[in-house]
Amino acid sequence: MILLMFKTNLLTYLDTIEEHGVVKMSRKRIFSVLFLMLFVLSTLVRAQTVTIQHSLGRAVVRKNPARVIVFDYGSLDTLERLGIEIIGLPKSNLPAVFAKYNDNKYENVGTLFEPNFEKIYGLRPDLIIVSSRQAEVYKELSRIAPTIYMEVAGSDYIGSVRKNARILGEIFGREDYIEGELEKINRAAEELKEKVKASGKNALIVMANDGSLSVYGAGSRFGVIHDEFGFIPVDRGIQVVNHGQSVSFEYILEQNPDYIFVIDRAAVTGGSISAKQMFENELIKETAAYKNGNIVYLNSEIWYVASGGLSGTLTMIEDIASAF
Repeated sequence: MILLMFKTNLLTYLDTIEEHGVVKMSRKRIFSVLFLMLFVLSTLVRAQTVTIQHSLGRAVVRKNPARVIVFDYGSLDTLERLGIEIIGLPKSNLPAVFAKYNDNKYENVGTLFEPNFEKIYGLRPDLIIVSSRQAEVYKELSRIAPTIYMEVAGSDYIGSVRKNARILGEIFGREDYIEGELEKINRAAEELKEKVKASGKNALIVMANDGSLSVYGAGSRFGVIHDEFGFIPVDRGIQVVNHGQSVSFEYILEQNPDYIFVIDRAAVTGGSISAKQMFENELIKETAAYKNGNIVYLNSEIWYVASGGLSGTLTMIEDIASAF
């Protein structure tokens, strides 16, 4: 549109000054100069944008966008490390690590599952960042502004972190900084993996949700504990489903894992029974994990709603390393 207006206005200007005998060069020469100028201008415009391909589509994003709305807390984590300010985010169930965003200078743009489209439109964002919880409304958001989908694959968590961080590094011109931070994560993950493999221990990942239990195995949303940190799955038959496979305390005792890693969903979304209360029962006390002090309560806010970012990933590695 800008290029078309430039061309139209320039042609009108040439017609005017040609009438007064100012322009002596031929029309052919004028058009040659015009198209050369248009080519240079379009090249400059392209140089100021980044084209992002992702699994839900394609977005052409202006470099260093000033008005950013974030629905993905993992991306918010990385943006904080980059020193990038945002204008809006969903504030319901905001992790404590992001408490500063409760300030009124940051707009509340709905919930993780229900964006406030009218408010988002009125904020005139340059960029919207979403994750799996907003996948169903991606198309509608992308009609408002360039929207990028930050996917985190359970079977390749570290690879997903690397890919997403590099996208943000490219958009904000901080590629070198991102590579340095990713190297820290790679080193920490490798050191952890060596310790885990040397131990030869197995583990079970359990989500406690206000009285109910579900477990996660390799390839699941929390499968990084097995797939990339190296703990042997105590049960290789666990179904890979988003909300986990429902189980009982009897199941946990039957599997009798060396380690139990616990995510307390109720601590994030609200509930009356904490995971620690749930696990203080006679069946759990019979497990090897309980007897050896190997029940590890993970940082539920990071693992459940804010994984995928630079700081959060280091926190996750530290959580698992605390088992040793």
